[in-house]
Amino acid sequence: MTTIRTTCNRCGDVELTTSDIALELTSESSTGTYRFECPFCGVVQRRPANHRVVSILLATGVHYDIVPTGHPITENEIDGFVRALDEEDWFSELATS
Repeated sequence: MTTIRTTCNRCGDVELTTSDIALELTSESSTGTYRFECPFCGVVQRRPANHRVVSILLATGVHYDIVPTGHPITENEIDGFVRALDEEDWFSELATS
């Protein structure tokens, strides 16, 4: 079983397994954050994960999620999309682009 050593703000060094860590990757880069619950005090910790840390965590089998980093869709963008769908030639316009 793979053991990963990291640090809790309260307890110091802790050893975790791959199932104790959750990795969140940003959709636009090879970085992110990882989180874990300290096995001693129970406090959830979040740490930045640079490219090197991400590579190590992925290589050891840590589960990951990709989180979007862009701005949320606005109501104006949704309205514009709906108006475009109401046009008769929306599909042919899409197919030619």
